Amino acid sequence: MSTTTAAPPTYDDVQVVVPAPGPGAGNWAGAASAVLVDGVIWLTWRVRRPLTDGRGVSVVVARSADGVTFEQVAEVSRESFGAESFERSVLVPLREGGWRLYLSCATPDSKHWWVDSLTADTVKGLPDGVRRRVHDGDRDTGVKDPVVTTRDDGYEMWLCCHPLDLPGHEDRMTTRRLTSVDGLDWIDRGEVLAGRPGVWDARGARVSAVLPDGTVLYDGRPDAASNWYETTGVATWDGAALTRSAQPPISSPHSDGAFRYATAVPLPDGRVRYYVEAAGPDGSHDLVTCVR
Repeated sequence: MSTTTAAPPTYDDVQVVVPAPGPGAGNWAGAASAVLVDGVIWLTWRVRRPLTDGRGVSVVVARSADGVTFEQVAEVSRESFGAESFERSVLVPLREGGWRLYLSCATPDSKHWWVDSLTADTVKGLPDGVRRRVHDGDRDTGVKDPVVTTRDDGYEMWLCCHPLDLPGHEDRMTTRRLTSVDGLDWIDRGEVLAGRPGVWDARGARVSAVLPDGTVLYDGRPDAASNWYETTGVATWDGAALTRSAQPPISSPHSDGAFRYATAVPLPDGRVRYYVEAAGPDGSHDLVTCVR
């Protein structure tokens, strides 16, 4: 593994890729994932309209040649999964060919989440693809916001877990690492990231991006009041443990300061293109991009 880690994203010089679906707090475009395949950047994001539709209503999949201007290819609605809301999705080109979309689904009338999937030969075919439950969580744990990467021997998942044991405190979060041969049946390798008392990420820590050089980006927040307004921290993964950087978290200069759900695309020239959900001046969140 390289000892040089990627420069993290910042709000400086960002470009808006997908604007918020409406003005004001709670209207968010983000919770994105991205991957580069044969010169094309594929991007997914969650559309959230709380006032008119209630929370995350759909996941969009789009493609781009320049990483900034995208053409929509597919869209999946929460109703087709019986979910109350969607959060982060992950689009993965499969080692054996075809595509898989992992979806974070909220169980209606509860704080529980599960992870589902759609598999198809083409991205366009994903909405009608083969559906398979990936992770149920359990009575005491909601699971969502996976990060999935491809390995020589299969797949690796970094999964956000929310403990449900204390009513009113379900926003707490930790990250667990899992591995799989086929990307459907997973082996839990244990917790790799959690909140640190008295620090900016005290309330919880959620891995959002893992780069090939071991750079890891993660979301954190200090308290329950900061739920939905996470900022981005930097860590390194050595194959056995995560080590967090001492640098302060990266935030938006606007409104609630949210700068979260960062996803990273290594480019052929050695730079990295990032996509991040970032707070705007009116409290809405745009999906923005920058290259570092």
